[in-house]
Parts: sequence; C-alpha cells; structure tokens
Amino acid sequence: MSDQDRLQNANPQLYGRTSEREVTPEELDDDVEDKIDAREIFDLVRSITDPEHPLTLEELNVIEQSRITVDEEGNHVSIEFTPTIPHCSMATLIGLSIRVKLLRALPNRFKVDVHITPGTHQSEHAVNKQLADKERVAAALENQHLLEVVNQCLSTRN
Repeated sequence: MSDQDRLQNANPQLYGRTSEREVTPEELDDDVEDKIDAREIFDLVRSITDPEHPLTLEELNVIEQSRITVDEEGNHVSIEFTPTIPHCSMATLIGLSIRVKLLRALPNRFKVDVHITPGTHQSEHAVNKQLADKERVAAALENQHLLEVVNQCLSTRN
C-alpha cells in the first residue's frame, strides 16, 4: 500500500498564504506594552504542519485569522479550526498541536480554548471534549510518541 493510499485526504485543496505582518517600532520597544491580538495568535499557529501532509495549517485553510478571538482583559484566547475533511482522524492531533503551541508561547495568565468549527467534522463534540479536558491533554503529552508527533507538527520547515 502506497502513502497515497493510506492518506485520508490524498489531494487536499491548497490556499494562499497571508502576507507577513509588518512589525511596528512600538512592538520592538520593550518599554511599550504590546497587547496580544488575533493576528499575533494567527502568526503563532499558521506555520504548524499538518500531521498527514508537508503543508501548514494555513496552506490547508485549517486555521484562519477570522476564527480567532482574543480577550486581552479577560485573559482568554479562542481558536476554531476546520479539518480538511469531515471525517479527519487527525483532528484531535491538530487541535492538540495548536493548544500546545499556544500554551508554550503565551503568558500563563491566558486560558486557551481550541475547538473545531461547528458543523465541519462528524465527531466535533467528542474532539472538542477531549481538547477541553486538561487531564486528558496532560496525559496525552506524557505519552512520549505522541509528544514527538506534536513536536514534529510544531517544528518549522525549511
């Protein structure tokens, strides 16, 4: 069986990349408080690699800036992601990778919610429940093999 036969979505639709955000002088100034916004969160997660393809979540349109909300005062970040197919078996792994990336990058004061865009996956409620369960997430990250897969998704490609 070839790799092409094992992939659930062997030929995913590709989307264009968003232009790089222009960094302002204020953002470079350590004396100026820089509020976290949806674009900054998008920039953190856009380069996560899909577990099945050598493509980013942005290139597969799994992540969109319009599906990210940030409440700076309430210390809350919410991200909806859209799997490429309604029966994607990698949805939990993708959500876990997004959550881990944000937990590693954001200040501890932020609560992070990662969930599937409503109506885009046949098991969205089960996946969302897993991603929201702190104990399950912690247990998953104790699994060395799973942690290696997540870290591989988070590593940037050349």
